[in-house]
Amino acid sequence: MSRDHQEVNFPFSQFYREKTARFIFVNAQTVYKMPLLCGGTTEAKDANEEVQKICDEIKSHAEDKAGRKFDVFTAKTFKTQLVAGTNYFIKAHVGGDEYIHLRVYKTLPHAGEKLELHSIQTSKAHHDPIEYF
Repeated sequence: MSRDHQEVNFPFSQFYREKTARFIFVNAQTVYKMPLLCGGTTEAKDANEEVQKICDEIKSHAEDKAGRKFDVFTAKTFKTQLVAGTNYFIKAHVGGDEYIHLRVYKTLPHAGEKLELHSIQTSKAHHDPIEYF
């Protein structure tokens, strides 16, 4: 059990009354209580396959917003923000010493997990931190 998770046992009806945390059911007796992160962004993490797939899907939209084509479009790091869906703040390498920051919104599963490029920041460098924008 990591320090970010706490095992709790309680009646099922209490699950609906609890408003300050998210829960994951493991089995009928065990529930893990996780800290609620709604609103804030996570710490920056190295990009993974899922984040690269997001970049691959929105590349043409990013090129349209930037007004240019990118020969390279590689996700490097990212943060997420839990909203009514998920905002991804992604640092992508676009060639040479140039990076861009992307804000991509992913809808909830019941809405089809669609992606929308919300905004971009161009002329970024490798050392520029990903910030909320």
